[in-house]
Amino acid sequence: MALTLQEKILDPNQGVYLIGTTPPKLGTDSEQLQTIATKLLNRLHEIEYDGVVIYDIQDESSRTQVPRPFPFKQTVDPVEYSKLVRDLSNLDVITYKSVAQRDRKEFTQWLQKTKQDFGLNNLVLVGSPSSKGDVKLGLPEAYQTLREHTQDFFLGGVTIAERHANKRNEHERLIDKTTKGCEYFISQAVYDAQATIDLLTSYARTCRQQGNEPKRIILTFTPCGGQKTLEFMQWLGISVPEATKWRMLDADNTLNESIKICRENLDLILRSCAHLDIPLGLNIESLTNRKEEIDASINLYRLLKATMELQLAEKQIA
Repeated sequence: MALTLQEKILDPNQGVYLIGTTPPKLGTDSEQLQTIATKLLNRLHEIEYDGVVIYDIQDESSRTQVPRPFPFKQTVDPVEYSKLVRDLSNLDVITYKSVAQRDRKEFTQWLQKTKQDFGLNNLVLVGSPSSKGDVKLGLPEAYQTLREHTQDFFLGGVTIAERHANKRNEHERLIDKTTKGCEYFISQAVYDAQATIDLLTSYARTCRQQGNEPKRIILTFTPCGGQKTLEFMQWLGISVPEATKWRMLDADNTLNESIKICRENLDLILRSCAHLDIPLGLNIESLTNRKEEIDASINLYRLLKATMELQLAEKQIA
């Protein structure tokens, strides 16, 4: 019998390979929703993957004074799109949920509806992008609400290597989130390999000192097709080293060059962190709806999955 996504995430000997996507814009009717989801899954039919990550897109303008490169558009509720993708694909989904917009009572009701009406179990809770603005529920309070809820959920968390580069405490956040119920973590998109290596090293050392087994870290990668996408990546807080930026933009084909860079970054992370015994995974996303970048994300998935599968096989025979 095939393993579930939960079973794969919890088994350090298994690879975990995901595709990340965003729900369609708010107001999309049910027929068009099905068309969009079917088109996505048809693109993916030639690759083997374990599940789909459905993001909850928020207006993060409170986080920075820099104008958003692409206009913010509200999307349909991630749980609605998650259920549709799961029903069409017969694969597990992981649903992101921003918790700041609902108070504790409303969040409890949302959890009940998510489990009973939509049958969804795999959640990643996301806090407010900034302490500014109207934050009705903080992430710690959301974790507490989830723990007290009558329904069980398989909980994951977000990790951002850039925070570790700035504050040197992201590994402590991972350990704290683990005590609050997180069984795995999904990273922000990686373009600065060294920041991720530093985070994984700090996390592994602290887990070893405390006598704990590290949780799985699922590394996100995304292709970059040009200046506008690069600006959006940096607006989102993704760290792109100066040399990497110009290597992509000065290349004859920025998109292909970005794929090469992602492959090199993953290879460097795997070689640098092989001794840490942290189970890793892959999540491949496209940050825009441009066809060439979506197609490139499929090629990137194939390449990075093969890279990680080779490392996993070598580890098992070592």
